[in-house]
Amino acid sequence: MALRFYNTMTRNKEDFQPIQTGKVRMYTCGPTVYNYAHIGNFRAYIFEDLLRRYLKFKGYQVVQVMNITDVDDKIIRDANKTGKSIREFTKSYQDAFFEDLDALGIERAEVYPAATDHIPEMVNLIKSLLDKGIAYRTDDGSIYFRVSDYPAYGKLAHLNIAEMQRGARVQSDEYEKEEIRDFALWKGWKDDDGPVYWETEIGRGRPGWHIECSAMSSKYLGKHFDIHTGGVDNIFPHHENEIAQSEAGTGEKFVNYWLHCEHLMVEGDKMSKSAGNFYRLRELLDKEIDATAIRYVLLSTHYRQKLNFTFDKVEAAAKSITRLRDFKKSLIGNTINDSQQIRKIIDKYLNDFEATLDDDLNISGALGSVFSCIHEINTFRETNSLTEDDVQAIVEYLNRIDSVLNVLEVPENQLSDEEQTLIDARQQARAERNWAEADRIRDELLSRGIILEDTPQGTTWKRKISIKQQ
Repeated sequence: MALRFYNTMTRNKEDFQPIQTGKVRMYTCGPTVYNYAHIGNFRAYIFEDLLRRYLKFKGYQVVQVMNITDVDDKIIRDANKTGKSIREFTKSYQDAFFEDLDALGIERAEVYPAATDHIPEMVNLIKSLLDKGIAYRTDDGSIYFRVSDYPAYGKLAHLNIAEMQRGARVQSDEYEKEEIRDFALWKGWKDDDGPVYWETEIGRGRPGWHIECSAMSSKYLGKHFDIHTGGVDNIFPHHENEIAQSEAGTGEKFVNYWLHCEHLMVEGDKMSKSAGNFYRLRELLDKEIDATAIRYVLLSTHYRQKLNFTFDKVEAAAKSITRLRDFKKSLIGNTINDSQQIRKIIDKYLNDFEATLDDDLNISGALGSVFSCIHEINTFRETNSLTEDDVQAIVEYLNRIDSVLNVLEVPENQLSDEEQTLIDARQQARAERNWAEADRIRDELLSRGIILEDTPQGTTWKRKISIKQQ
């Protein structure tokens, strides 16, 4: 089956054909670093991580660019309140964003361009739009894109440009423009901006939000590239405006495939501070909720469906991950006889895993195939011993699917000196048949999230996936 994606532009699933054979160039909308990212943001970033990892699973070389928006109205407002420069103000949030990516096992993109480092590229694009007459200046020093001069406007969001509200020289965002549907490419400096501005060929001011992505994507991916992603809230106006200014500026098609993920709900409601269900990732981690369980929840619902984040789902995710890890840990090859049955099982379910993800990243089907595979192998093990070749084949299968899922590996899977001392003390108590002391130490380790398992081969340990809330 060919790899197929649902293209927002056409509202259809389409076979994926990269512009350059074997290579995918992809742009993903990144964070605005004025605060810590919330789990709704990470729903999109996890979807994009799944997309990236699966493209690599399919053998593609992926070049991914994710922008960092480090200048906008909120950033200027909050930075000026603190008396910091915007670079000083945004640095801690930018650093936290990368820490959060690592906590959730999100693979790093090739490039993370910051808006403030690419002002010249934005200015050049705006100049080209001015030269073509599709952009215009206003008295306050701002520059706007004239939507009426771009007939294709609305093709991504499927809007009728003629039906969009018109206004004669309306005030919006304290900037003037000819029509309400026009959007800012450059915002002229005003008193409230304080020290935040750039002196450029097009005047003193700062870029509009939309122009950032067009300028940075074209610099690192070219004028025409394969995939652009984001949340459904980006479709209009952000991505619509990106298309208009990019294609009007270059005269070329901007992007071939547009992929958008749906909103995240929390306990059945829209996430909001007033509803008391607004969670930043680090707030959940501070409650000792395991990051991999959060990743699994955000990963396990198809990206075009609304995702309802609940703590019951986090608990279920922890059980699913534990099942996968325990299965891998239980694999022992007792014989050296050649067995073809395990290879047949693996081949069947690896094909199922790929076929379901080929269908617009059908992750629920892919996860179902993984657990069906484990069930069938466990059924085989009830009456047959695994060979060393069987174990190797199963481990290779698990590593292959985990290159996409990234939930099997246990982060920081090391004991502290104190924990190791407790395990050694329990071993000694067991040797002395001091069962009460052995049980006491076992319970203490369990309270620390360490589970001991006594087997004929000795005592093993693992960390419990935490779903604790405070």
